[in-house]
Amino acid sequence: MMSESQDPNQFLTPEESAEVDKALLTARERFSTRVAIYCLRSLKQISQAQSVPIATITDQQIADWIEQDESIQQPAQGLEASDSFKGFFTRLVLSALKPLKQIAAEADAEIETLTPSQVIAWFEKDAKARIERGNGAAFPS
Repeated sequence: MMSESQDPNQFLTPEESAEVDKALLTARERFSTRVAIYCLRSLKQISQAQSVPIATITDQQIADWIEQDESIQQPAQGLEASDSFKGFFTRLVLSALKPLKQIAAEADAEIETLTPSQVIAWFEKDAKARIERGNGAAFPS
């Protein structure tokens, strides 16, 4: 859920952006972290609108919510671009569920209760573990 002072079209709050920027992450990892935080916010909105836990949200519920969200429709110009962006954003939210589920499992918490700080800390921990293992996988398959 967005904070009361957050612009609904804003990707992250200035505080969240600053926290991600301070993290010991590569540019790619910072991007993935930002996407996960934004998708977490979107999933919380879908969960609230559907009155269901995030873990039970279906792919179709995500696609339907994105289809109906006016703030997502605004960036795309024309029907074809709009449909393409909606499909892209749907896939983005679905792909963000994998690390969010892992973060929640490791925290022994529900996805809904995760905070941006927990997401950032997990991505930092994952990056450190990958460096120590010497591989580039973002998270285990």
